[in-house]
Amino acid sequence: MKSTEGIAVRHFDVPTKRYVQLLDITDDPELIRKYCHCHSEEVFWPEIEAGQRQVGILEMEIYRRGNHLVMIVETVADFDWDKIFEG
Repeated sequence: MKSTEGIAVRHFDVPTKRYVQLLDITDDPELIRKYCHCHSEEVFWPEIEAGQRQVGILEMEIYRRGNHLVMIVETVADFDWDKIFEG
């Protein structure tokens, strides 16, 4: 894909908001391989996605370059990140 093509944005039938997080994971090739495997479609548990939907996460995308991650999360408008992930 050429960088000028972009990625289609999904539209939802409810008001939404977007979170973007930048994360660094340990710069270890074996750990990165394991991380990628655990987040692959082959091993991703449907229960995780169901749990995300239950708390108001509509869509989540994670992009990786080396050990740097960009996570984009689309949520319902009244989603409270701190409340959902407290403690």
